[in-house]
Amino acid sequence: MTSGSSGVRNRVVVITGGGTGIGAAIAERYASEGARVVVVGRRREPLEEVAGRIGAVAVVADASDGASARAAVAEIVERFGTIDVLVANAGGHGFSPVGETSDDDWEAAIRVNLSTAFVMAREALPALLGTGAEPGAEAGAADPERSAGGQIVIVSSLAGLFAGPSVAGYTVGKHALIGLTRSLARDYSRSGVRVNAVCPGWVRTPMADAEMDEFAAHAPEIADRAAGYAAVTRDVPLGRPAEPSEIAAIVRFLGSSESSYMTGAVLVADGGAHIVDLPTVAFEHAGM
Repeated sequence: MTSGSSGVRNRVVVITGGGTGIGAAIAERYASEGARVVVVGRRREPLEEVAGRIGAVAVVADASDGASARAAVAEIVERFGTIDVLVANAGGHGFSPVGETSDDDWEAAIRVNLSTAFVMAREALPALLGTGAEPGAEAGAADPERSAGGQIVIVSSLAGLFAGPSVAGYTVGKHALIGLTRSLARDYSRSGVRVNAVCPGWVRTPMADAEMDEFAAHAPEIADRAAGYAAVTRDVPLGRPAEPSEIAAIVRFLGSSESSYMTGAVLVADGGAHIVDLPTVAFEHAGM
């Protein structure tokens, strides 16, 4: 770890879905600046790999289950005395149109994409509000940057603003995360807990890699994973997917004192995809 700067050193940062992809990159970014990082997820091996590599703590839990999330928060508060930042990053599932989505698939999509954030935020609120700290816990000096409360950063998606093809459960869950962000911000900002969201576009993660591999397998004109990424970002102004570290930098900003006058905000990090006027794309492809 480095000595840190600008309001994250010694802060207790809890990241759901912290074992892979964007979550692992967020954990690495906070740890590099001296934060005390806890990665939470259902799979022990990737959590422990990330924790061992960056000096974090791994907590195995299902963030969508009240009892499991409650136990995880209790373990974290017992160890560190508080929670300063909750990053609700867990997600996935829901890749089918409505007519082909079973009840079980729908429930899984909402559980993974929405309930993980809702349940974990609910269980962490007492600590974030400063009412759930345990005296005498292993925490060191109190964080001078922490005022009345902590921060929640919710990782939604560009699918939280727009609809892709055949991703009904994922799209609905990610849209609902925007509503959750605003509801939490409306209810708890006066008490000192700021809540903001980030909506990434394509990010080069293991989940996206798998989608590109599937794309290549079904589209003869797509030769490989790299060609898949090139195809899906063809009309994106920056012309490429994001790296996980780029999204981690935005999350770290939102989950720090640097964003002190922001709450209920939704930051879009999609390389400019959301500014593209789809009806005019054909003109550009024709060289006009």
